Amino acid sequence: MLESALEEIKRGVSEIIDEKRVALLLKNYFEKGEEYFVKAGFDPTAPDLHLGHTVLLQKMSLFQKYGATVQFIIGDFTGMIGDPTGKNETRKKLDRQTVIKNAKSYEEQVFKILDPKKTEILFNSSWIEKLGSSGMLELTTTFNVARMLEREDFEKRYKSGASISISEFLYPLLQGYDSVAIKSDIEMGGTDQKFNLLMGRHLQRAYSVGKEQAVVMMPLLEGLDGVNKMSKSLGNYIGVTDAPNDMFGKILSISDDLMWRYYELLSSLSISQIESLKQKVDSGVIHPKVAKENLAIEIVTRYHGDNEAADAKKEFEKVHSKNQLPSDIAEFEAQDSKWIAQALVDCGLEPSTSQARRDIKQNAVSVNQKKISDQQLQLDSGEYILQVGKRKFAKLKVK
Repeated sequence: MLESALEEIKRGVSEIIDEKRVALLLKNYFEKGEEYFVKAGFDPTAPDLHLGHTVLLQKMSLFQKYGATVQFIIGDFTGMIGDPTGKNETRKKLDRQTVIKNAKSYEEQVFKILDPKKTEILFNSSWIEKLGSSGMLELTTTFNVARMLEREDFEKRYKSGASISISEFLYPLLQGYDSVAIKSDIEMGGTDQKFNLLMGRHLQRAYSVGKEQAVVMMPLLEGLDGVNKMSKSLGNYIGVTDAPNDMFGKILSISDDLMWRYYELLSSLSISQIESLKQKVDSGVIHPKVAKENLAIEIVTRYHGDNEAADAKKEFEKVHSKNQLPSDIAEFEAQDSKWIAQALVDCGLEPSTSQARRDIKQNAVSVNQKKISDQQLQLDSGEYILQVGKRKFAKLKVK
């Protein structure tokens, strides 16, 4: 049981620091019923989670299955500083009202994955504010500037002469202090958080907590493009709150190779089940599209339910396999003749007229289900079904 649990936990993990401690915590749970604490922090800098975030949450859920209480830290204090990880400039601070609003949204979404009975939602302002000025000064004595500048993003900015605020030096210290305050046994995070995660181990030693947390690092999930990490700013994301039809369609749009990465990091299937499925696809017994549909159904079901997943599959088949129109198309009106590029922008199908022209040139735009090539097309009085790519539709009435 212990070996199989450890194998499950290691699945998809990029790196574990102090694997022996993780194994000991599991052993004590199975043999003595001893529970332990797994920590992960989220700064409420955006109101919605995407599937990239859920890679971490699902692993935390697995730890809950094996005796852990998850300490879900909402960084309402550190969020007002802004995590500088990977940034090439000082990050703008969030106001208190925005932080609280976003934190509430996170709290509502994480219980789609985590077991509420085995989760503590904690706000780090509750212990950081108690530090006071003397406590904060004491915290700064635990680490020196030379070592802080070893962090890759700080080092690059320092060498280039870019601004680094003192508050940004405080960020990893405060994240590490969270581990001191809540006495975590394991801290989890992405591979880009390694410096901050190790800070927790360092500070638990410095403050003589009596334990030293293990660190479990998860990879950064690639977005729909299969190249960059999933990110809202890059537009290559699948949001936890995406509508079922959108979520299903986005998953079906990923490449066959990327599908297996998503299975490994997002599916609840076991390693052996995924390997068996992959063999069947490779041998031609199962078509890749079927495997991808099964993944889409699993993920849509997780966030929306069985019926919604079934409906999303039917809708996708209706639009893409049978070349029919979606059941629900947003409608827009225009008072005068409309240039096609501007019409696509006004209907929310394109971010700009320049992008619209590029998509027309690439044969990705249809009007009334017919591809168009005329970038200067004028839409006169009438009704039009506008389409960009496979998933974006709008109805435009020109009076």
